[in-house]
Amino acid sequence: MTEAQTHYDANPKAHPGLHVIAAVEAVKGALALSAASGLELLGPAPLQRWIGELIKRFHLDPEHGSLAWLAHTISPHSVHLAAAVVLAYGLLHLIEAWGLWKAKAWASWLGCLGAALYLPFDIYAMFRHPGWLATAVLIINLIVVWVLARDILKRRQ
Repeated sequence: MTEAQTHYDANPKAHPGLHVIAAVEAVKGALALSAASGLELLGPAPLQRWIGELIKRFHLDPEHGSLAWLAHTISPHSVHLAAAVVLAYGLLHLIEAWGLWKAKAWASWLGCLGAALYLPFDIYAMFRHPGWLATAVLIINLIVVWVLARDILKRRQ
């Protein structure tokens, strides 16, 4: 390898793959912030009504099962807690997006590890629910892991 090939270009414009992943992460972060805001604005009553409608529509037992448990668990405190978790998730994705856009090493590590954590679930989903959607999600996630891992490896050379 020549010197030009082994030198890592720190210019963020030299990494269009990172920019694509950063844009996706920014959208995920913005959606999560919107969801957190929605949870805080709605509160528990509409959520309980919505779950009650699901139980009626699908003729489920209103006293037993996971949806019944969820309906009984929803309270102002649980909605605030859920909103806080979703807010933290959204902020993490926005911070990761900024770091990837600026070609920061820590963001490549964060993104690679985060995407790799989803791979076992993607593989399970592909076997449990085979089809083009499960396959596409797995392939996209593998590409994300590959792009970020390649960036990390280029930095180490």
